[in-house]
Amino acid sequence: MLKTHTCGVLNLTNVGDVVTLAGWVNRRRDHGGLIFIDLRDRFGITQVTVDSEQAPLAHAVADQARSEYVLQVKGQVTARPEGLRNPNLSTGAIELIAEEVVILNTAKNPPFYIASGMSSSGDDVDEMLRLKYRYLDIRRPRMAQNLLLRHRIVRFIREFFSDRDFIEVETPVLLKSTPEGARDFIVPSRLQPGEFYALPQSPQQLKQLLMVAGIERYFQIARCFRDEDLRADRQPEFTQLDLEMSFADANDICAIIEAMLIELSVLIAPHKPIQTLPFPVISYADAVEYYGIDRPDLRFGQPLFNVSDLAAASDFAVFRKAVEAGGLVKGVVYPGASALSRREIDELTDFVKQYGAKGLVWIGISDEPDAAGLFAPESLRSQVTKFFTPAEIQTIFERSGAAVGDLILLVADRAAVVNPCLANLRLEIGRRARLIDPNLLAYCWVVDFPLLEYNEEEKRWQAVHHPFTSARDEDWERLESDPGSVLAKAYDVILNGWEIGGGSIRIHRSDLQDRLFARLGLTSEQTESQFGHLLEAFQYGAPPHGGIALGLDRLVAMFAEASTIRDVIAFPKTAAGTDLMLDSPCAVTEAQLAELHIALRPAKR
Repeated sequence: MLKTHTCGVLNLTNVGDVVTLAGWVNRRRDHGGLIFIDLRDRFGITQVTVDSEQAPLAHAVADQARSEYVLQVKGQVTARPEGLRNPNLSTGAIELIAEEVVILNTAKNPPFYIASGMSSSGDDVDEMLRLKYRYLDIRRPRMAQNLLLRHRIVRFIREFFSDRDFIEVETPVLLKSTPEGARDFIVPSRLQPGEFYALPQSPQQLKQLLMVAGIERYFQIARCFRDEDLRADRQPEFTQLDLEMSFADANDICAIIEAMLIELSVLIAPHKPIQTLPFPVISYADAVEYYGIDRPDLRFGQPLFNVSDLAAASDFAVFRKAVEAGGLVKGVVYPGASALSRREIDELTDFVKQYGAKGLVWIGISDEPDAAGLFAPESLRSQVTKFFTPAEIQTIFERSGAAVGDLILLVADRAAVVNPCLANLRLEIGRRARLIDPNLLAYCWVVDFPLLEYNEEEKRWQAVHHPFTSARDEDWERLESDPGSVLAKAYDVILNGWEIGGGSIRIHRSDLQDRLFARLGLTSEQTESQFGHLLEAFQYGAPPHGGIALGLDRLVAMFAEASTIRDVIAFPKTAAGTDLMLDSPCAVTEAQLAELHIALRPAKR
């Protein structure tokens, strides 16, 4: 080794020791006869002092060193004077008095600050520049800490499940293309001309086959690939904790994941209490009804309320027509905002228009109702109260749960517009009114999802999760007659409004799997071609089984308080799916294409 110690380990117990360190120049301060170098490696920073009188040769070398040069330094550990100690460093009580300094490598001036304490969060540097020079970005404290955090989480997961009789099994990444929701990445085969592999969207079928194989308890830190549009929490390649159990029901799987997440939270974020234990369980229907979304943020209240029945009989044509067309009228309360300015109300109106709403109805309450529960006109501030009777206003007030000083906000439209509009408006209110405690961990389970949803464009039913999810036992009888009413044995785990995992009890009987494939519109030939291997395996004694997958990138990002999963992945892609550092994807040679039996079509002009 070129060093005896790391740059983060030395302290007063090492005073008098002669040691050798190696690392990068974090900072260099030249005081003439004295040069101070903050030497950095992954473990920390140690101040090196080079005295021209005590070590003239070392001083001459240190005089040439610049930011990010790679140095080796040998010297004696000395206690710093009391008034010059740095309490922010683990090595802040000592310094290394250099006897020898060797430049192991020089460095160009980096395109952005790397030194600890100099805008190290990365927010000050354009992300595209950070991604192009990712190897430099990772030297910065924030990225280095994120990767260390990721390592700690993965190590904990492996130990947790290994201690509970789970076996980690690696599954292949060259598979068969089967329709599982997202678009596959396909890989041409050189040896089988005209045929292709697919990269796995998840190890779904393989882990089910492992249950048929008798493994019983499987897990994997699995690489997955989906060719889909990207956003802050998506990457074309990502990592998930994949898990499957035989002879288990949904409660068993949720219980072991909940126990893991509780232990992990205490280990990684002891300063962040879990809001509710055990995790609350919310039905999909209630989540959409009261939060407008199937991944509710429970760190604050402000549930949505429904006044569609009242609106249908009101004189307010906008509301009445929306309900007559099969839509909804729902609302949310902005606490303490009855006197919000028109400019701020207009901002909220523009905000919901981003999600498809045509407008926003508002009612501010400035005074208590009378003994009969009715409001005087002067106690209300609104553009629409003239269209409602006092009794109707009273009903809206009661259902909303509003108090004096609050602002009631209402949206009328199709359910597909109203719910996402209000879900996002609720979060915006939470941010503006500072209702969200960033130091709370609000986990919950969402259950009883629909098994199927109707695709209007393709005029067919499709799986909400994937086609291997089982219906509830009592719902199978309605699969053909009323597929929209069938609920799944599915469950998602949510943290602070983000889905961090989802799973289900699987179909383990080939006859039931055949029925679901048929309901999805697959012919027997398609079923055999795409899933014959799975159906045949089920005929050899498949046990009841189920599992779950947790998005590891998203989970780490939540604990790292990162705004995007790119900040917890060593070498991520951009939102356009490109790698700026390696300049990929890129063209390949004609010879490579010929070997793969591929000819490119001319680009359309």
